[in-house]
Amino acid sequence: MSNSDPTEGLLPCVALARLVDHHCHGLIGTDLDRPAFEALLTEADAVSPLGTSLFDSLIGLAVRRWCAPVLDLPPLAEPDDYLARRAELGAVEVNRRFLRTTGTDTYLVDEGFRAAELTSPGELGTLAGARTERIVRLETVAEDLARAGVSAAGFAEEFRTELEKRAAGAVGCKSIAAYRVGLDLAGERPAEDEVRAAAGDWLATGTPRLANPVLHRFLIWAGIDLRLPVQFHVGYGDSDVDLHRCDPLLLTDLLRATAPTGVPILLLHNYPYHRHAGYLAQVFPHVFFDLSLCVHNVGFRADAVIAEAVELAPFGKFLFATDAFGLAEFYHLGTLLFRRGLSRFLSTGIDAGELSTTDAARITALVTAANARRAYTLD
Repeated sequence: MSNSDPTEGLLPCVALARLVDHHCHGLIGTDLDRPAFEALLTEADAVSPLGTSLFDSLIGLAVRRWCAPVLDLPPLAEPDDYLARRAELGAVEVNRRFLRTTGTDTYLVDEGFRAAELTSPGELGTLAGARTERIVRLETVAEDLARAGVSAAGFAEEFRTELEKRAAGAVGCKSIAAYRVGLDLAGERPAEDEVRAAAGDWLATGTPRLANPVLHRFLIWAGIDLRLPVQFHVGYGDSDVDLHRCDPLLLTDLLRATAPTGVPILLLHNYPYHRHAGYLAQVFPHVFFDLSLCVHNVGFRADAVIAEAVELAPFGKFLFATDAFGLAEFYHLGTLLFRRGLSRFLSTGIDAGELSTTDAARITALVTAANARRAYTLD
């Protein structure tokens, strides 16, 4: 088993492509023991107490197979050996090594979740030797206003003002309505009196956690009014999400309503609804989607999921992202497994005479950078 070059056997156009990671997070900058490391391998609230290990899963196998060589270990090194070597090198060196394997030149960083525990976009860029840009989380802006004592009557105007302020220099915004109310959102823009009444109901609860469908719609439209591309969490996540309410097909009314604006809508994650997301990307001109979070979690099954995702979608609507959070391994795995899956998909088509090497190079360019740069107007 070769451990020297993980891109061996890949199409050159895929192996050498520079990437835009259009959705990701910061990293833990301190050393991790085994429980802390395994806790970050899963979307669960904690590692299972039932005697299992996350190393005995596809993500665990992928770490052992593909991350161990980056730390100068043989492929499939035992978990304790892997973690001992990780500790020996230290968090800074581990993070630097994994980030610099990716071939990513631009990271779009969502800094709205557990930001105090993670590297900032600037710190991430320094470690990676790459460009970073910010994504503003809409609900974070609203909840900060609630903590500051905003009134129901003043909420709409203060939110617009604060969002414009925080969005200065940002390249997009993100909605986590899926976590709070689900994606079955009405399409029309809420009226001012609706927003005021909904804000009153929310603020009267005394909790800053926003979970009101009228207000989530208001936040989304406020982002669109600023011409900010809007990311949506779609599909699976941690145990706080009701997965059956996270099918992107539930967004159909909102997608119809927002299409005339021309503002890009980016559907994140999507598993296990990735085929649904591909359909939406086909029928709505402003919709893009990815397989972030999914690719590194499914390990060597990433090939199959990538092939399913692009069954209907125009290739330029399928973007690359990792949704890496906390562990630098996720940047490495998300990138490597994406390249392998895309290369195998294209190679299958070339071998079958269904596309040419020129087609493969063009498709790779669309997926890996070109259309991400267009969607976010990156120079």
